[in-house]
Amino acid sequence: MSQRLKVLKTWKLYLNGEFPRTESGRSQLIKDRSGKPMAQVCLASRKDLRNGVSAARKASLDWEKRTPFNRGQIIYRLAEMLEGKTNEFVELLAATVPGGERRARKEVGAACDRLVHYAGWADKFIQVLGNANPVAGPFYNFTIPEATGVVGVVAPEEEPLLGLISLIAPPLCAGNTLVAIGSSQHPLATSLFGEVCATSDVPAGVVNLLTANRDELIPVLASYRDVNAIHAAGCNLDQKTTLENGAAENLKRVKVRSLTGKEWYDSALCHSPYWIESFLEMKTIWHPSSAG
Repeated sequence: MSQRLKVLKTWKLYLNGEFPRTESGRSQLIKDRSGKPMAQVCLASRKDLRNGVSAARKASLDWEKRTPFNRGQIIYRLAEMLEGKTNEFVELLAATVPGGERRARKEVGAACDRLVHYAGWADKFIQVLGNANPVAGPFYNFTIPEATGVVGVVAPEEEPLLGLISLIAPPLCAGNTLVAIGSSQHPLATSLFGEVCATSDVPAGVVNLLTANRDELIPVLASYRDVNAIHAAGCNLDQKTTLENGAAENLKRVKVRSLTGKEWYDSALCHSPYWIESFLEMKTIWHPSSAG
């Protein structure tokens, strides 16, 4: 009696609201923790990264111009769709990430909560981070936070879903668009989150997700002049130095987080509005207070 072979799924990239294969034709075999083949994921190339940046730039004006309340609604919808796929995420994470089902379920729940938290900040951070400045004269002077533009994200290897969500949610709620490189060791969380984005009401191009070799794409991301800022975590010294050298060369903002393990679950560390501040430009406005 013949035994049927399981058809392995090939997870694709998520760019501009679509699921293209990588232009390089490369893929990576993902095995479960017992060593059995589980899936294939595309390995993004430099051109895929450039395509993601182009899509993010095209989408940036519309996303920034939406009302903060509407951005909050859309991010909250992301949390709803992620919650609806809890069992699917748990299955993938438990099969590939050490810690089993209990740890995986905790990570998915924390990722949903983090999206809800930053959805709530979308129409509130301006009041916290902006201000009215005292001036000597018949004028009002206001500092208004505005989105930086296109943000490149480098997710940590551990806590592959929660780490990714924690890095994209703060710049996203501020009106930035994103190109994110997911965990290289555990890429399935990034791939499945692309399906969450596609079935929510996030506009095409606002979130772009790549599964890739981090060491290959980090230098490209660091030197890319159309990327305005970078939000990264889990970087070794060489990767961190590469990102910072790129910032020095083309003046992009770079924020590299050093959180590990349980720290990703700490709301005191990860729920601060100052995680949003790194991806804002502060604009000053003058206005006369009276005719005299």
